[in-house]
Amino acid sequence: MMDTPINKNNADISYAAAAWRRFKSDSLALTGLTGIVLMVSVALLAPLIANGRPLMIYRSGSLSFPFLYFIFSPDSIESLVEKIFNYFLLLTPLLCVVFIFFNKSNKTFRIAALSVIILLIIPFFMFAPHVDKKDWRNNVQSLKSGEYAIFALVPFGPYELIGAPYEKPSTRHWLGTDQIGRDVLSRMVYGSRVSLAVGIFATMLELVIGTMIGLFAGYFRGKLDIVLMRLVEIIICFPTFLLLLILMSMMITWKFEQSILVVIGVIGLTGWIGLCQLVRGEVLKNRTLPYVQSCEAIGLPVWRIMLYHLLPNISGPILITFSFGVAGAILAESGLSFLGFGVQAPTASWGGLLRQAFDDPFAYWHLTLCPGVALFVAVCAFNFTGEGLRKVFDPRG
Repeated sequence: MMDTPINKNNADISYAAAAWRRFKSDSLALTGLTGIVLMVSVALLAPLIANGRPLMIYRSGSLSFPFLYFIFSPDSIESLVEKIFNYFLLLTPLLCVVFIFFNKSNKTFRIAALSVIILLIIPFFMFAPHVDKKDWRNNVQSLKSGEYAIFALVPFGPYELIGAPYEKPSTRHWLGTDQIGRDVLSRMVYGSRVSLAVGIFATMLELVIGTMIGLFAGYFRGKLDIVLMRLVEIIICFPTFLLLLILMSMMITWKFEQSILVVIGVIGLTGWIGLCQLVRGEVLKNRTLPYVQSCEAIGLPVWRIMLYHLLPNISGPILITFSFGVAGAILAESGLSFLGFGVQAPTASWGGLLRQAFDDPFAYWHLTLCPGVALFVAVCAFNFTGEGLRKVFDPRG
């Protein structure tokens, strides 16, 4: 049965409201969106879910929050990605406070929100990454009567050696330990940050490159279109995953420490071809429509036509491609990490955990099952959401 168009019987509501109504009527799409929200929540709240430092200590009548310093100064090689997630962890409640106490239609609200966004960045630049070598669990054992310490739900950090290698799941380590005795659940929680960072930022890079080239090729046509499309055809001839392996091995040889940034760059710079072809086709289709010809007739600048008129009208397919692209980037990162060419140790990643079970997947089943299920859920969530968006923007599909 053919779906009804998005605007049928919805003349009294906005396009966005009609799109949301249609989206939420698809149970698979809602399931996918729920999975994305869950994954984002775990990634943002990682320091509160899994942390070897106390969230709060009450001692001698005073309170201290040992974990808070490491929000601004994470003890990770991949400090930039950690700081980005920690920034949004603090920014979200602060913006909620601004939203509650200021009238959102007032100019003061915009000033307050912008001030919070800008000022919160400052402490993240003030503190350099710092390795915490203090044994907090032994430290809090000296607490007297009436004094207490509150730890996270998982009281282990992703880099702490706190067990025997390859321990099976137990009440102490819910998902067991890895090959050198680190808590798997803690590394799974922080691994969600890696997957999301690579998935979102790599796909955004693809989006910028592919959309820009597609817009120029489709709008100007002629010789520029021929040159750009020949370039696309040359790049598309290379096996993508092999190209990823070659570029990653080169970066590892050069000892570039921010391996997540390398993975994001490599995936983003090699994955824009499909989106470029899609955008070019949509622009060629819209180029001859009356609204574009009217803009040209009244003398609007080309950049304004492309950004304010063409781009909004082809945003539906781009948004759909973005959702599917995130799933593909997460899989690519996991594949690279599994082969040892992705995110480098000791940074936690789901593909890296799978690699540790490679010698005997059945004996180390907890290192096979847990990351595998997480990857399956993440990829399905983004694919289900993308399929729901496709139905929203293309009701006849």
